[in-house]
This record gives sequence, C-alpha cells and structure tokens, in this order.
Amino acid sequence: MGRYIVQRVLSLIPVLLGVSIIVFFLVRLIPGSALQMYLGTQVEATPEQMEELRRIFGEDRPIPILYFEWLGRLLQGDFGYSLRTGRKVLPDILQRLPLSFELTLYALTLSLLIGIPLGILAAIKLNPVLDVLIRISGLFGLSLPQFWLASLMVIAFSGFQGWIPMGNYVGFLDAPFQNLRMLFFPALAIGVGLSAVIMRYTRNSMLEVIQMDYIRTARAKGLSKRVVLIRHALRNAILPVITVVGFNTGYLLGGAIVIEEVFALPGMGRLALYAIYQRDYSLIQGIVLVIATLFVLVNLITDLIYAVIDPRIRLATGEN
Repeated sequence: MGRYIVQRVLSLIPVLLGVSIIVFFLVRLIPGSALQMYLGTQVEATPEQMEELRRIFGEDRPIPILYFEWLGRLLQGDFGYSLRTGRKVLPDILQRLPLSFELTLYALTLSLLIGIPLGILAAIKLNPVLDVLIRISGLFGLSLPQFWLASLMVIAFSGFQGWIPMGNYVGFLDAPFQNLRMLFFPALAIGVGLSAVIMRYTRNSMLEVIQMDYIRTARAKGLSKRVVLIRHALRNAILPVITVVGFNTGYLLGGAIVIEEVFALPGMGRLALYAIYQRDYSLIQGIVLVIATLFVLVNLITDLIYAVIDPRIRLATGEN
C-alpha cells in the first residue's frame, strides 16, 4: 500500500507542473494587458514612469523568463503579489477558500443523499413506472445548467428571508443553522447534476451486482434482504460510484465558483472574476493553481479509498 501511495503522489508532480505552464501562458493571451488596464484609470505617464511600470508589471522581460522566476518563487511558497492591490496573493485566496470548500462539501453531501437512495430504489423495486420516473428525473437533473437553475432559485425564493444569501454570508461557526439554511439553495444548484449521475451509476451497478452468484448464495443462506443489499451488494456496487464522485468533486468546486457570483457569496468565484476583469495575473495564476491542487488531491484520495475497498487495484499496480 505504501508503494502505491508513493507512486500516486509522484504522478501528481507533472500534472501540477503542466497546469502551472498552461495557466501562466494562457492568462497572457487575454486581450488587454494588466499594464493597459492600470493605465486606463491613470493620467498620462512620463517615459520614466512607463519604464518603471513595465518593470513592475513584468513587460520588460520575455514570458519564459517570467515563468521561471514565478516558478522559483512558487516552490518557496510565494505566490506573488496582486498587481492591483499590492497584497500577497496567497492570504487573499486562503481567506476566500473556506466558503468555496464549504459550499462544495454541502453540494457533495446533497448529491450523495439524493443520488444513492434513488439509485438503489430504482434497482431493487420491480416497478417500471417508478424506475422510469427516477430515470427521467435523472435526465432532467443532468440537463439543467447550474447557473440557470441558480438564477431561478434566486427569483423564486428571494422572498423567503434568510434562505437566499445575496451577500449576507454567515460562517458556520458563528451561526450553524443560519449558515446551512443560507447555503442550501446554492449547494442544491451545484449538486443536482451530480446527484443525477450518482443515481444512474448506482442503479446500473446495483442491477449488475444483484444478478451475481454470490448474491444468490447469500439469499439461499437465509440472510435478510437488508443484509444482502447493504453488506454484500452495495459494497461492490458502490465502487464505480466512488470513482465518479471523486472525479466530479473537482467539477463541483468549479461549479461553486460560478454559483457564488449568482448568489453574491464572497468566495473564490467572486475573487476569480475580479482577477480576470482586472487582468491580475498573479491572482489568476494563484487561484487556478490552488483549484488544480485541490482537484488532484481529491482524485488521489479517491484512488486510495478505491484501493482500500478493492485490494485488486493496489495489487495490480504493484505487479506493474
């Protein structure tokens, strides 16, 4: 198991390095440089001032040189300074990250609570009408764009005081119930699509597992239906679901960034949009790199959980 973990951790290094290269060069393809955005609000600068500004904004050196300078600072834990505010990038990101992480966690919880029970119900109930209704609901959930559903929620439930945050965010430690109530609709808007995916995977996997010989053997031994389903069928049927959940958790975080803007939540989403509007390269790079790191860490944790549940995974890796 230790060798498997080391292999998976080492595989993350080239991924993050590739992300750093892509984001560094892509942000500089955005029309309008950071210096142009800055000068748009300033009086005409003298040649000496322009030269100093070009040095500050990094426009006096080739982009590859700027990348290696940034990468060297990054390896020392320095994400750089915001070109607009002059503050360090990392503290601003870490200040906004808990809200985005909290919203993602709530969305994931709702997805699991909705998707797994409906998937099991559709698989074990020999009711074609119920099965069709659940499957149609799943397709409906997959078809709804998150931002559109979030906008509908804001319009429909804005009259319910305390349920739509609209900037009035309260932390969980300050008021737990109010926090859960405020983030319910944003989390639901993010999690509906994933709950539909989880439901479909759970249903298909359960239908496959309950037809296997060991399930029939467990029933022949006189085990109760509940024990057979939970202890034997669900444990094996849940393996594909774990992979799907792990892979989509990173996308939930990306969805949270969009939904935060709809509900005016002060998370990573609003910070990212501000950075893009202002061409704040250091802030954009820091946000994308933090999100990418969280994404690959979630995938790593998913692989480790999968290896614990199914030892064949780590055995196959060890043989290879």
